[in-house]
Amino acid sequence: MNRSDFLKLADACLARVARWLEGFDPDEVDFAESDGVIKIQFPDGTNFVLNRQTAADQMWFAAGVRAWHYVYEPVTGTWHGDKDGHELLTCIAAVVTEKLGRVVAPIA
Repeated sequence: MNRSDFLKLADACLARVARWLEGFDPDEVDFAESDGVIKIQFPDGTNFVLNRQTAADQMWFAAGVRAWHYVYEPVTGTWHGDKDGHELLTCIAAVVTEKLGRVVAPIA
């Protein structure tokens, strides 16, 4: 994948996650964006981080002591874990669900 295509896909993913995060009460889940990074912030000081890794053509997501690397799958148009194939957006919703102790809406 060329650099320009990767950046477009990665930035579209980040924008999609940011739109989803806007739906939360900021007292429950807040977020901050900077170039290629979204920091998901919780009132107890916990932070999850989603960022693009341009040198590796991957998205990286860290939640607590867990971290995953994702590669883009052009056939499905989604990002999948490089170890077990799980889908990035599903993982983000699952760990936020776990952190909040309630089911959250999937990332649309």
